[in-house]
Order: sequence, then C-alpha cells, then structure tokens
Amino acid sequence: MCAGVPMITWPSFADQFLNERLIVDVARIGLSVGVKEPGAWTMDVLNQHIFANKVQVERAVRNVMDEGEEAEERRNRVKELGEKAREAMEEGGSSYANMTGLIQQFSLKHNKNVEGI
Repeated sequence: MCAGVPMITWPSFADQFLNERLIVDVARIGLSVGVKEPGAWTMDVLNQHIFANKVQVERAVRNVMDEGEEAEERRNRVKELGEKAREAMEEGGSSYANMTGLIQQFSLKHNKNVEGI
C-alpha cells in the first residue's frame, strides 16, 4: 500500500485471509487469486493439490492491469492511501508519533528498572 500500487492476494494461513479481506473488500485496492482455504497451499503441496491455478493468477493480473473504470478507481484509491501512509510515517505524522511514544515508554521503564538495581 505504501508503494501506491494495487495488490494481488494469495493467502495461505493465519491472518493472511483477514488481510486479504481488508485489501480486497474494505480498502478495495487489490484482487484475490481465489484461494479460500487456510493452509491449503502449504499443507497440500506434497499431494499436488493446487488451490489456485495459472488461469486464476492470469485473470487476477489482467484485472489489476486493466484500463477499465474499476481498475482506474483501484489505482487512484491505492495511490491516495499510499500517500496518507507515507505522511503518517513522516515526522509529525500519527505513526511517527505512536512509535516515538512507544520508544519513550520502553526507555522510561528500562531506566526505572536499571535505577532500582
């Protein structure tokens, strides 16, 4: 997202399926290859069971590269979100402030522990 480019998702386990829903359905900045079962790719590779095939991958790539209205809207959304994410990480941004606060909290706690020894 920070790079400002649409994504194609291929989740395989854990929270990757939730991340896919965020990218595809909520933010609408990406497309799914079509994998629907957690662990499907990682667990069944030895059995040669394929949960996404080259046709699905090709379809996702073509759709994300498409020049249509939906693809253009997706590119505009991800570009805007990427700019907002980069601003949040700059000095004075929300992510910058949150990380600074976290570091300060750990520093204060560490200093109190060292002083108490």
